[in-house]
Amino acid sequence: MEFRPCIDIHNGRVKQIVGSSLRDQGDTARENFVSQQDGAFYAHLYKEQKIRGGHIILLNSVESEYYEETRKQALLALKEYPGGLQVGGGITADNAASFIEAGASAVIVTSYVFRDGKINYENLDKLVQAVGREHVVLDLSCRYREDGYYIVTDRWQKFTDEKIDRELLDRLADSCAEFLVHAVDVEGKSSGIETDLVRLLGEWGKIPITYAGGVHSFEDLDAIYRLGNNRLNVTIGSALDLFGGPMSYEKVIQYVKERA
Repeated sequence: MEFRPCIDIHNGRVKQIVGSSLRDQGDTARENFVSQQDGAFYAHLYKEQKIRGGHIILLNSVESEYYEETRKQALLALKEYPGGLQVGGGITADNAASFIEAGASAVIVTSYVFRDGKINYENLDKLVQAVGREHVVLDLSCRYREDGYYIVTDRWQKFTDEKIDRELLDRLADSCAEFLVHAVDVEGKSSGIETDLVRLLGEWGKIPITYAGGVHSFEDLDAIYRLGNNRLNVTIGSALDLFGGPMSYEKVIQYVKERA
């Protein structure tokens, strides 16, 4: 288990939001925390702690009037900690290399690869050719529907037909270095983790996976460690004291170090 920090940026500000509340129309979201600090502040903190593999997420669409401000914050963070952070949000084969050149260790992609409800293998191949498999993280952010967890796209607003299971993970593993999985139904709610999803991901374990969503206590970390068979990395957002929550950042780092 590794701790993977986050820098979520919406409307040009570092925030923690309720994931399921995000809407492109009007650039709205229910906010848990709005930071007075910029992206570089958090990147510097993670750099000082030598924590690698955290993710910067641009939560505005490229059509948004706020996109350039959001992108500017992401670039500030990458400049502060080159090689230490991944970046996602609006990534395509056309712009992926520019983020790597700006200092991202990897690009995180959902909507460009999962289009019209299916995996677009042509786009996935273009992405791998543009930056290399080692610089690709596939974001399998998902919501529960009827018989399992299905990948959602476009800032978590649209369901695809792609269900997360062993077969899907096997198919995609050769085209990326890692998976990032936001459990969107609990993202930003600090209400507990999706235990069935954690168990499913932990049983697979062929390449690194980072789980995000609902962590609000050290009991949740215990469950991720146990149900995930010590194979899953973890992100904590709204529950972390860095973002106004009750969980100590320093204690989380220590907890994870003891279980590495």
